[in-house]
Amino acid sequence: MAGPTRLVVVSAGTGTPSSTRALADRIAQAGLDLLAEAGTPATVSVVELGPLAADTARALVAGFPGQAVQEAIDRLAAADGLIVATPVYKAGVSGLLKSFVDVLDEDLLIATPVLLAATGGSPRHSLVVDDHMRPLFAYMRALTLPTSVYAAPEDWGSAELGRRIQRAAAELAVVVGAGVARAVADRTWSGHDHRFAGDAARAERTAADVDFDSPLMRLAAGGRLPPREAGAS
Repeated sequence: MAGPTRLVVVSAGTGTPSSTRALADRIAQAGLDLLAEAGTPATVSVVELGPLAADTARALVAGFPGQAVQEAIDRLAAADGLIVATPVYKAGVSGLLKSFVDVLDEDLLIATPVLLAATGGSPRHSLVVDDHMRPLFAYMRALTLPTSVYAAPEDWGSAELGRRIQRAAAELAVVVGAGVARAVADRTWSGHDHRFAGDAARAERTAADVDFDSPLMRLAAGGRLPPREAGAS
């Protein structure tokens, strides 16, 4: 893996201070510590969605991102792992997070490890992480980690929250440190449909980048898939 491992926190918290950001920071620090123990140099940067709210709305209406949103997208494209944290509003994820995901290229997060986290005013909303966030990032073809982290107000001083953060951070450190995302993308990238000139790090931007031997391009050229790729027994 070239250069230090890059973790990116995406926080949809809007308060000052933000409990959502605080939770994401605790997870990120645990991940950095575990990567350091494993001898893997790593950095972390934060994308705060609150200050990008107006730019994100304009990107949704215009159909393309402005500079501020594009810079955030570029950081996600270069990330080796994400920690995505949202407050729970009206029994669902923040509209700010959903709007930001809506402007992302669907290729952007293929196989990227994503640790999911949320905060809420009641433990009754803890399933929002698995009911709302996990399907959203599965649609983006990201690699969501098994352990998610949810914190209600009464959780902040509990040892259980600390243990859950450590377990989730350990999963992130192992998957990122092993280069799973790169290995999966290397093996499967040509099997996905992609947007030409998209934001993903591997996006095709010139004719020289196009894999004319991919199953999709063979079909587009009027060819047929081999029986195994076509799903024949």
